[in-house]
Amino acid sequence: MTLDTLLFDFDGLICDTENAARESWQQTYREFGLELPAGLWARMRGRHDGELLAADDLGERLGRAMTAQELDHRRALKSELAHAQPLLPGVAELLGEADGRGLGIALVSSAASSWVESHLRRLGVREHFRAVVTGDLPLPNKPAPDLYLHALGELGVRADTAVAFEDSVPGVTAAVAASLRCVAVPGAAAAAAAADPSAFAGAAAVVPTLESLSLDSLERLFDDEFRSTAA
Repeated sequence: MTLDTLLFDFDGLICDTENAARESWQQTYREFGLELPAGLWARMRGRHDGELLAADDLGERLGRAMTAQELDHRRALKSELAHAQPLLPGVAELLGEADGRGLGIALVSSAASSWVESHLRRLGVREHFRAVVTGDLPLPNKPAPDLYLHALGELGVRADTAVAFEDSVPGVTAAVAASLRCVAVPGAAAAAAAADPSAFAGAAAVVPTLESLSLDSLERLFDDEFRSTAA
């Protein structure tokens, strides 16, 4: 395989905004004397409608819908916590190496463009991405493959020359459905899912952080996969 394109998720992969989101909901639940159910968080991760799932669950427990003020308070808390988060380990190095080799780099996220773009600029990595595809587009969101297919179209590349990086099960599902080789990088927020061997069954590889990867190691990984498939 000639590797010419890298496709990155954002939340939980480039920056640990996933833990910021989880903590914001934990604090919100605790304000009402409740605990965020672990199973609910596992269902929320990587989904564009995660807020709706949590708001509906909390509303059922309270016996009333969350107010607009309560939802705004939760969002502000998430934003405050997220803006304190740095790049995750290995991100800067892998982006720099890919740029140095002239690879195409795109970001594919279920989040809103305003959220993703502001954090990419804050973290100083926006210039690495030739395309930024977000959940604002009128396309089915992850776990559907449409956002990834749109990114491939923007870059003018084929799926078999690209590798996607994802930290959530819906993200891996979307990448695989787009015929991409996918590397799962489950962070601390996905510890429970990562403990289940079947959670990322669709991924070609599962690694603890991007720090353990280089372009050479990626090419070796997928060359080996293609050789074993051909045999």
